Amino acid sequence: MTTDASAEWKAWHGHREETVSGPYGPLALTGTHWLADHPEGRLPGVPGSWTLDGDTVVLTAGPDDGLDVDGEPFTGEVRLAEDTGPVADARVAHGDRRLVVLVREGIWGVRDFDPGSAARRAFRGIEATPYDPAWSLPGRYTPYEQARTVRVDNADGVRRGLGLAGELAFTVGESDYTLQVTAQADGTLWAVFADTTSGTGSFRFRFLYTAAPDAEGRTTVDLNRAVLPPCAFADHFICPFPPPGNTLDLAVEAGERALS
Repeated sequence: MTTDASAEWKAWHGHREETVSGPYGPLALTGTHWLADHPEGRLPGVPGSWTLDGDTVVLTAGPDDGLDVDGEPFTGEVRLAEDTGPVADARVAHGDRRLVVLVREGIWGVRDFDPGSAARRAFRGIEATPYDPAWSLPGRYTPYEQARTVRVDNADGVRRGLGLAGELAFTVGESDYTLQVTAQADGTLWAVFADTTSGTGSFRFRFLYTAAPDAEGRTTVDLNRAVLPPCAFADHFICPFPPPGNTLDLAVEAGERALS
C-alpha cells in the first residue's frame, strides 16, 4: 500500500511540474492589469484599447495591434465576457501570448500569459518532501449552518472576501487541528493554510485540496499533496492569505516547499 501510494505521489508530483511549467501555466503570467487603474484603456505592454462598459469589456484594435480574436486577425470593436476556460483557449491572442479577461468582486482586468516569460525559462522544478504515509490522515468535514465570507489579505496587498463553507478536522500525533475550508463546485474542499515552517522551510503559505467528503463527512487530509499557491510562481496572481485560524501550530514537513 505504501509503495503504491509513494508511486502515485511521484506521478502526481511529476504532473504538477509539467502543469506549472506548461506554455500557459502560472509561470507564464507576466501581468495582471486592472481596468480601473487605466481609465484611458491602454494597458502596459498590451496592444489595443480595453475599456469597461457595464458587465463586458470592450476591446478596440487596429491592424497594427496584431491581435487575434477567436483565432482570426482582428480589427474593430468586440465585447468580451470573463474568460473562464483554459488559458490556451482565451478569445484574445497576440502571437503566442494569451490575453485573459477576468473579474474579481466586480473589478475587471486582463491577464497577460506569455510562454516566453523569464520565469518559465528559469524554472528548474518544485522542491517537495518525498511521500511519507504519516502525513496522509483521516479527516472529517463539518459544514457551517450557513456559509460565511471573511475578508483576508491577498498577495497583491488588497483585502478581498474568501468564502468558507465549514471546518476540516484531523489529528497529528496526539494533537487535534482544524482548517476552515471552501467547498468547490465539484464537492472537493480547498484550504489556504500556513504552519510553523511557513516562510522558512516552505513558502509563506500553501494550498491543500481534499476529495469530496462522504455522507458522514469523512475524507482524507493528505498533506503530502500540499501545494504552492499560484503566486509562488508569478507575482501577478492575487492569492488569498490564510484566514484566521488556518495558521497551524505544527511543522508540516510534507508536500511542496519552494521553487528549485
